[in-house]
Amino acid sequence: MISPELRAEIRRLWAVEGWRRETIARHLGVHHSTVRRALVSMGELAAEDKRSARPSILDGFVPWLREQLERYPSLPASQLYEMARRRGYPGGADHFRHRLAELGLRPRRAPEAFFELSTLPGEQGQVDWAHFGRRRVRGGWRTLWAFVLVLSFSRQLFVRFFYDARLPSFLAGHVEAFTRFGGAPRCLLYDNLKSAVLERVGASGIRFHPRLLELADAYGYEPRPVAPRRGNEKGRVERAIRYLRGAFWPLRSELDLADLNREADRWCQEVAARRSWPQDRRRTVEQAYRQERPLLLPLPPQPFPCHEIVAAAVGRTPYVAFDANRYSVPHERIARTLTVVADAEELRILDRHELVARHRRSWDKGRVIEEPAHFAALRLAKHRARLHRDQHRLLAAVPSAERLLAALGQRQRHLGTAVKRLLRLLDEHGPGELAAAVAEALEAGSPHPETVRLVLDRRRHQRGQPPALPLALPDDPRVRELLVTPHPLAEYDPDPDPEEPQ
Repeated sequence: MISPELRAEIRRLWAVEGWRRETIARHLGVHHSTVRRALVSMGELAAEDKRSARPSILDGFVPWLREQLERYPSLPASQLYEMARRRGYPGGADHFRHRLAELGLRPRRAPEAFFELSTLPGEQGQVDWAHFGRRRVRGGWRTLWAFVLVLSFSRQLFVRFFYDARLPSFLAGHVEAFTRFGGAPRCLLYDNLKSAVLERVGASGIRFHPRLLELADAYGYEPRPVAPRRGNEKGRVERAIRYLRGAFWPLRSELDLADLNREADRWCQEVAARRSWPQDRRRTVEQAYRQERPLLLPLPPQPFPCHEIVAAAVGRTPYVAFDANRYSVPHERIARTLTVVADAEELRILDRHELVARHRRSWDKGRVIEEPAHFAALRLAKHRARLHRDQHRLLAAVPSAERLLAALGQRQRHLGTAVKRLLRLLDEHGPGELAAAVAEALEAGSPHPETVRLVLDRRRHQRGQPPALPLALPDDPRVRELLVTPHPLAEYDPDPDPEEPQ
């Protein structure tokens, strides 16, 4: 479509400066046919000028084309071209379409006139999403959307930015807008938003999303569809979006999501509210809103719950995956399915009706969000499990060590350290020696790993054996819990040679 500014410049260069059409087209950087159509539409050039007076391969088909368009006025040019080609038309599709438009055979549809829409205070609001491009976040990209709701009478604005345009964000935008306005209008206009409309057939056949109908019931307003191709019915929200793009966005495009929403709220209350009211330039939008606010529907006692609720399976590691990130859960909740309840700020994780974890929601991608308490409990459980395994190995080799551990417990000694030291002595001296040393330490009334060590060293010294060397074993239960039963070495001596003298 030719803009009014370009049309005016073409007319000036043609009528005042006397330029040729080719010169105008070259100077303005447009096609010569664009210049010609502009001049014809303004009455500066006859439709049948010397160019169209030239012989054309389409001339012989003009009577037939006129007849077809009289019978089938809405027949598209592509179908007419196929019909003409079967009748021997030798030209191309583009040439056919341009010549058909130049001939003016198709009756032009008269432009439709609209009444200026006016609404009563508190009667109507208009809703739409506005796309603001993609944003780089840690780990990837997010699409930035602005939820825009405008009160039709006062033009009071509400703007809330989200990183998605899904239904939970759509519902949250409504709830925050109604809270900011102090009430809800009696009806809201929607077009074919995927967030609102599940199915549409024609102008009247429409099926709204059930959750949107629940929201409308909670606040008492009527959700009303906009007829297809009737932009004038929701022109106020579209103009509000253009105003948002031009007056708010350029200086704040680099802000993060939280700062962007704080700035949007301040801008709506302080800047947009002070602009002139279109119905009476002597008043401001804020003054018209003060008139409208008492007539809005009152808010319900509790805000409508607009959380996103999904089921999340937990594997062998204590995390749930949600919206491209992973969130920690207590380790005892692994290998089951939990419920994630999320809004724009917070994420809660439930096991049936029990709250098991709470996290601040992250809009990055690929992040692992952990609660320190979850992993402190996991480390403690692992420590206890390892202590249990170590005690089991010690008592399996030396059952009498149970009395020594019980005595240490009564004296409030640290059992984990004692078990580790006794296991080290077990690896160095064997179960038999350790059992004898434990029995001697208990008999002496000194149940302590250091006493056991001293007894073992004394016994080796009495036998004339060198001190035991520590044996470093891998930290693998299959190796450390392996019990080897010692056999007398005499069993491995070879049989004596009968010919050898005794």
